Amino acid sequence: MLLVWCGAVLLPWVIVLATSLPARYGAAHWAAAWVGLDTLEAAGLITTGLLALRGDRRLSAAAAATATMLTVDAWFDMTTSATGGDFRLALAMALCAELPLAALCARLALSPRRKPQKLET
Repeated sequence: MLLVWCGAVLLPWVIVLATSLPARYGAAHWAAAWVGLDTLEAAGLITTGLLALRGDRRLSAAAAATATMLTVDAWFDMTTSATGGDFRLALAMALCAELPLAALCARLALSPRRKPQKLET
């Protein structure tokens, strides 16, 4: 119930932000934010892939986190890019890489776990 209440309280704040934030803002640590996000995505993809290969029960959590990061990256790439070539590149990355990978990770997060098959040697 606490989560529902927190979500409901957040809605008026969204309206405040939508009506009061400036159209443009210079970020002091712009490069660090994007490098950090992409580094987390790489770690998430590698972790998710390794856990999937092993049939590890922790796969769902890693895949869900990775899907979320990829979706957030696509959203912010699209909404912060300049018009023209930058926007087209952000759109291409979202449609051809980030969102398909996010969908795959979401599928892994939601799929029932099976025990890995033992290889006979």
